[in-house]
Amino acid sequence: MLNDIQTALREFKGDPALVITGDTTFAQLNLDSLETVDLVMKLEDIFGVAIEMDGDTDTIAELIATIEQAQADNA
Repeated sequence: MLNDIQTALREFKGDPALVITGDTTFAQLNLDSLETVDLVMKLEDIFGVAIEMDGDTDTIAELIATIEQAQADNA
């Protein structure tokens, strides 16, 4: 899942060399709220689930946990 998110973020930011780990924060990616919404919509298409971003989702690892929970809820 991390690989898919890395690919999506690199394409979204237009930076194929962008380093993204589980510890990477959205603040480090310099995403504003509109960009975050656009990214979440792209990830929803990739993973086939609705992703509920709350104020507690700060890192890529937390995003992965959110997606995994959404997938489990849909199973």
